[in-house]
Amino acid sequence: MTTPEELRYTEEHEWVATREGALVRVGITEYAQDQLGDVVFVDLPEVGKHVDAGDVFGEVESTKSVSELFAPVDGEIVAVNAAVSDSPELINSDPYGEGWLVEIRLDDPAGLDALLEAEAYQALITG
Repeated sequence: MTTPEELRYTEEHEWVATREGALVRVGITEYAQDQLGDVVFVDLPEVGKHVDAGDVFGEVESTKSVSELFAPVDGEIVAVNAAVSDSPELINSDPYGEGWLVEIRLDDPAGLDALLEAEAYQALITG
């Protein structure tokens, strides 16, 4: 399993990539998509929605189950990846690239400090 060092992670298996300014890009980890199986549907929020860390902001449906998506940080949804709505399999084929889900403008960049670093996330998924 790949766990890119430059990303931060949640215990709910979302990854967070810092972008320019106070923007972050969010997706689900390779581990999460592997556990889900073939992703067949993604429900993402509207641009402009405000989320707090821990809020449910959408769902990923696979051939095995439906999983909620949890906001990793406080902020405003400023972009959604329309490509995964049209081709949800991108989450399986490229979870850290083309399979990203949303971009959030952070309320407070210090919120990133609460997230796991790669080594801690790797320890979480390997037990």
